[in-house]
Amino acid sequence: MNGAHIAPWLTGSRWPTVPIRLIARLGSGHTPSRNSPEYWENCTIPWITLADVWQLRSGAINVISDTREKISKLGLARSAAVQHAAGTVILSRTASVGFSAIMGTAMATSQDFATWTCGPKLEPRFLLHALRGMSPDLRRVATGSTHKTIYMPDIEQLRVPLPPLEEQRRIADFLDTEIARINAIQRLRERQLRLIDEAAVSRAFDAVRGRKVAGKRKDSGLSWLGTIPADWRVAAVSHYFETELGRMLNQERTRGKHLRPYLRVANVQWDEIDTQDLAFMDFPPSEQQRFRLQKGDVLVCEGGSWPGRAAIWEAQTPEMYYQKALHRIRAIGAELPRWLYYCLFVAEKLRVFAAQGNTSTMTHLTREQLKAQRFPFPEPSTQMSLVKILDDQSLWDQSAKRIFQNQLAVLAERRQTLITAAVTGRFDVSTASGQGVKDGNLS
Repeated sequence: MNGAHIAPWLTGSRWPTVPIRLIARLGSGHTPSRNSPEYWENCTIPWITLADVWQLRSGAINVISDTREKISKLGLARSAAVQHAAGTVILSRTASVGFSAIMGTAMATSQDFATWTCGPKLEPRFLLHALRGMSPDLRRVATGSTHKTIYMPDIEQLRVPLPPLEEQRRIADFLDTEIARINAIQRLRERQLRLIDEAAVSRAFDAVRGRKVAGKRKDSGLSWLGTIPADWRVAAVSHYFETELGRMLNQERTRGKHLRPYLRVANVQWDEIDTQDLAFMDFPPSEQQRFRLQKGDVLVCEGGSWPGRAAIWEAQTPEMYYQKALHRIRAIGAELPRWLYYCLFVAEKLRVFAAQGNTSTMTHLTREQLKAQRFPFPEPSTQMSLVKILDDQSLWDQSAKRIFQNQLAVLAERRQTLITAAVTGRFDVSTASGQGVKDGNLS
């Protein structure tokens, strides 16, 4: 794979492009053996690993100075790990591909990163912006069945435009300022999205405990809920709903003549079921009735990062099944699935399931725990009126969130376009910025 194929937009560069490894020393990292405890004692050397990628995802942090882990001098000396100088540019190349930063101090990295220590012809900040311009291309060409990876032979082929050093610094100054502005707007939009979500939780919590229902109140008996209207019942999920765990998936079940689409945890988001990326499993006729979804079924994630996350199946497709990682809850009588959904929503947001779940390996919400979970149940007519209020507000929330999410997409597109145009010289930063780029007074 050649460099032009990885980032084809570089062919439009106003300046010649060269392999980065010719103007910056290419390196990588290593993990000292975990089987040698002495390598992990008196650890003082910052060590960048994939656990630090969270700092880099937004693109707002240019310089990384703190790491979650450190390694010892002995571990460094007796392994292939290398301590790189401050100013070295890093790029994540496995699992989380394409995130980059500049080392703020001397650091080592794991083998999940490529590093470039710039020579006299290359400004580290210019290289950082160029790599960020390439990040969508790097993720596109990453390969691997379990973890996507950019392998070192491809890293060696990466190229960068090479304007004069002073021009590189001018471009880096311009992009530092403009990207900071875009990032500031992005943070505001993300905060607005969080405020919408927080308000939704608060409204649902008030509804589930009947805060605006007139009359006497009583203790619900649930520490996370507090008091509720005196005429409301508190009962286990199993009292009003039947609960079933989905079908186990194994290698044999991916073959057969009765392959049917099924939902996984990844398909179930809060109040939304994604049917765009479906898997298929063999469901013989004897099992189809048991594991086939019906309209109004509540699906609840059994484990992973979101035990208790729920959505309602609205029969988006004529036939659908579900796997073992999902609970299916079906109403027995007049109780509303939407009311139960909001109860589950509040309980998960208050970390009720995380506190009660089986944490032997990762948090799980077992069928027995879900069936025994107790929630407040007003009369069905009250459930209906409260659900309507919450649903109407949810529609407004979704509309507002779409606006902000579209704005975030536009900001991301502008940031990417600005970077690629500036580093290739297709956009002249000197005429765009005039004087005072560093202090943000663009003209």
